[in-house]
Amino acid sequence: MSCPLIANADTIRVTRVDGCGRPTCGPEGSFVFDCFASLGMKANVDDGTDVEYKAANGRVCGFKRGCPSFKGYDVELSFFSVSPEFIEITTGNPLVFGFDGKPIGYDDCSIQCNSGFAIELWAEVLGADACTSATAGDGAWIYFLMPWVASGQLGDLEIGSEKAALTLTGATRSGGGWGTGPYDVMPIDAAGAAGKMLTPIGSACHRRTFITTVKPPKPSCDYTPVLCA
Repeated sequence: MSCPLIANADTIRVTRVDGCGRPTCGPEGSFVFDCFASLGMKANVDDGTDVEYKAANGRVCGFKRGCPSFKGYDVELSFFSVSPEFIEITTGNPLVFGFDGKPIGYDDCSIQCNSGFAIELWAEVLGADACTSATAGDGAWIYFLMPWVASGQLGDLEIGSEKAALTLTGATRSGGGWGTGPYDVMPIDAAGAAGKMLTPIGSACHRRTFITTVKPPKPSCDYTPVLCA
């Protein structure tokens, strides 16, 4: 599958990470959903400073182009489902509970800059060979991983006669401790057995992208556990 085409976004999973960018294990560590419109990943790049030596007569004696510096991605997620669990993981703001102890809402209090969340996106692959590979089960997906997104915050919200959409913004960080991750997201042998990533994502990296034949997780309206070995 050398020329995959992205058909459409399918599923997103967010996972709570600690102050060092490591997955937080436990029963309330992640949330999976598919009720979203788009996920934007805008590269944040410093163009650098050009160096130019110009003589008094106007002739350019020497020139060196500035080296761009990659700062990460500015993330913008547009979604529809107002899930308290999702908002708590991504913004760090507290939940509001009902009489039965279940989350029914959330408070908007502050922006959490020290911890954050990981975000994974599965997008369906379009192509005649998506189901012909020996390791393919029910298709193939482009898998995107941003292992550490910080400063999650909700954008403006307007409620009226039109459909309402919420916007979550954040920025990726490098130096996280995601490693190979806690999930089975790729085939690890010729039979197509699902397992963790075969190589850890580098500590200086902000995003990983690859093709996988392992199905995305099923959406849920509740926390999903993160099991760490």
